[in-house]
Amino acid sequence: MRSARMGLAGLFLAGLLVCPGASAQSPDKYQVTGEVVEVSDSMIVVMKGKERFEMARDASTKVTGDLKVGAKITAKYKITATTVEVKAAKAAKAN
Repeated sequence: MRSARMGLAGLFLAGLLVCPGASAQSPDKYQVTGEVVEVSDSMIVVMKGKERFEMARDASTKVTGDLKVGAKITAKYKITATTVEVKAAKAAKAN
């Protein structure tokens, strides 16, 4: 029984080494379902209720069906930081 668990643990660790893309370093993927209100070669805009979702789009974006204004779609997307500005910490107040 113990050797079977050790074997499974070994296979799991080997799988992590072989598939580095499956590690916890990849960002979460998100999903939205709503109506397309704007579409171009570089962007898709979806309204879900009163919320507006703008997504970048490029040649690698997989589209199944006829993507056009008024279509109801489900889009999967990732959030990627393009710039990050770190603010200086505030000084502690003297008493």
